[in-house]
Amino acid sequence: MAPRTDPQSPSPSPHLADSHDLIRVQGARENNLKDVSIEIPKRRLTVFTGVSGSGKSSLVFGTIAAESQRLINETYSAFVQGFMPTLARPEVDVLEGLTTAIIVDQERMGANSRSTVGTATDANAMLRILFSRLGEPSAGPSFHYSFNEPAGACQRCEGMGRVTDIDRSQLYDDGKSLNEGALTIPGYSMDGWYGRIFAGCGFFDPDKPIREFTEGELHDLLHREPTKIKVEGINLTYEGLIPRIRKSFLSKDREALQPHIRAFVDRAVTFTACPECGGSRLNEAARASRIKGVNIAEACAMQISDLAGWVRGLDAPSVAPLLATLQQTLDSFVEIGLGYLSLDRPSGTLSGGEAQRTKMIRHLGSSLTDVTYVFDEPTTGLHPHDIQRMNDLLLRLRDKGNTVLVVEHKPEMIAIADHVVDLGPGAGTAGGAVCFEGTVEGLRAGGTLTGRHLDDRAALKETVRTPTGKLEIRGATSHNLRDVDVDIPLGVLVVVTGVAGSGKSSLVHGSIPAGAGVVSVDQGAIRGSRRSNPATYTGLLDPIRKAFAKANGVKPALFSANSEGACPNCNGAGVIYTDLAMMAGVATVCEECGGKRFQASVLEYRFGGRDISEVLAMSVTEAEEFFRAGEARTPAAHAILARLADVGLGYLSLGQPLTTLSGGERQRLKLATHMAEKGGVYVLDEPTTGLHLADVEQLLGLLDRLVDSGKSVIVIEHHQAVMAHADWIIDLGPGAGHDGGRIVFEGTPADLVAARSTLTGEHLAAYIGA
Repeated sequence: MAPRTDPQSPSPSPHLADSHDLIRVQGARENNLKDVSIEIPKRRLTVFTGVSGSGKSSLVFGTIAAESQRLINETYSAFVQGFMPTLARPEVDVLEGLTTAIIVDQERMGANSRSTVGTATDANAMLRILFSRLGEPSAGPSFHYSFNEPAGACQRCEGMGRVTDIDRSQLYDDGKSLNEGALTIPGYSMDGWYGRIFAGCGFFDPDKPIREFTEGELHDLLHREPTKIKVEGINLTYEGLIPRIRKSFLSKDREALQPHIRAFVDRAVTFTACPECGGSRLNEAARASRIKGVNIAEACAMQISDLAGWVRGLDAPSVAPLLATLQQTLDSFVEIGLGYLSLDRPSGTLSGGEAQRTKMIRHLGSSLTDVTYVFDEPTTGLHPHDIQRMNDLLLRLRDKGNTVLVVEHKPEMIAIADHVVDLGPGAGTAGGAVCFEGTVEGLRAGGTLTGRHLDDRAALKETVRTPTGKLEIRGATSHNLRDVDVDIPLGVLVVVTGVAGSGKSSLVHGSIPAGAGVVSVDQGAIRGSRRSNPATYTGLLDPIRKAFAKANGVKPALFSANSEGACPNCNGAGVIYTDLAMMAGVATVCEECGGKRFQASVLEYRFGGRDISEVLAMSVTEAEEFFRAGEARTPAAHAILARLADVGLGYLSLGQPLTTLSGGERQRLKLATHMAEKGGVYVLDEPTTGLHLADVEQLLGLLDRLVDSGKSVIVIEHHQAVMAHADWIIDLGPGAGHDGGRIVFEGTPADLVAARSTLTGEHLAAYIGA
């Protein structure tokens, strides 16, 4: 049937639905945003720039993405919402034109030892189905090939792939008796509860040296299964030291342990590949099942780029759709620059940038369009050579009809934006306003801090420092390193470069002997609750509390919002969290203390004319001035504040919750804390992450001051300005995975540029305009 035409209307009128082509934000006030109103074009790539702390994340993640997710959650039934995190409505007057937001951030993937790259991306699930259909002999349905299911897991190691061994010499001193304090486990002193249990259990003589125990007594001390006993008239359960340690220390996430217990576990526990399954995690039936001579454990251990080739060679019409989808997933890994990983790589060992790119894989093949994708510095961890690939992927997502919002500092990525929003002008309270909106050309001409620094190019140093010694690494083989021998010069600034996956972290973190004088500062999360802030984390609160206590003749605990001085209404949190059952919960400022977190009586005590809540509301810069001289002079507090200002965190307020800090801010906070230690060698992992072009200069100044004060600084970095500033460069490659793991250059930046023999050399030469 022919379509009806209306002779009166020669051209179709524009449809009203097509006019909704903007996301409108009015009056955004999250964190430090000052009534921000902007319009963002849909189905375009918009890059948000500005100095660290200017409000980019507050606008993109805290306002736009947060409200989109909250509105979607509200479409579910109250029952389903009960299982979801409750999100409060962001502080904003109007948000119009929102679409579904998918956040692809740099949060590390769970460090659960059962989670691998394969389980996190569904590649494992597809491989398991493939083996259940084509494997000879078959081990059964697909779950018989899973190490996370009892049917497929190796029984000896329960699918973990490794077994723990406990070094007895770290548990006790066998020359002493229990009563003489033989036990060297944290918390097992003889005057404590555990000591009384071991002394009063009656299975051995507490006054006899352990080396004189009979075999039976030693078994009871170390391995006895749970047995009911009575000690000092109380009914208890006794069990040997080793099962007790396994339960109390080893069953917990290592990162969640207190530092002294973590140190004990590191000393006392050794992990070895399971002798039963050889570390493959699978039982014999799953390991025996093969396709073209390869079992599923071997497939997962292959480098993904090789596995993609193996899958391409399989011809099985019965599972053709499955093979096509698996092929597409594996090809996405290669395309995104992660072809060097293997599916059995634990997901907790991925860097922030690798984790972000792994999450992207799910979205590349997606059929969804008209979605808002939100990225947080997708160039993190990428060599300049790989940034072009990332740019292509973001443009592909846009060209499918999606809105792409990117928070980014790298000029190479800002260059591809359709629209730029520059926030600032400064950080913290000096930021939170829109300085520029428009095209990249407009940004260049606009005169904002970002615009002025967009074409910054560092020059090579005139002279480089002379090393004072060297750190010898011989025969390094961790991960993909190929028997690497290298001397890392000491007393200078050393930059380790190479494409993602070339072996930089393996060399620096895996081969430099930790311990004596080596301070390693990464971007991992800081353990702490929403009550933790820079003042509590750095130990700054202690001298401040003591100063207040001394000046007022009261005890220091009054000046802690987590202790005696806390406002009784909000327990020192400053806000009251109200659960509204099926609707999003809300956090309201506590009426009693007005968000100050302290009892009214505590705020009557003053020091230098300020009360404790006013001091915690200060920025680092203000507080450094306050504690420097005059009646408020407190050298211990001033020293910590000077270090925080040194690492570029002058804009942070002392009481800002740690949960609101970015990865780069967390690393700089750790660096400030470690600078007080006596370490002689500092190892930094991409310290420019999250730094604005204008702040990179300040970071270089800090690295110089560290080296000039007699420290050795080793930096893993991709930023060409840091490379140009180095005294010595060690370049790994030439590629990633099994195409990397070798030293392709070592020498001065000038020699690297002159030789142009490596990818890094070419990009550095182009950057400095050589």
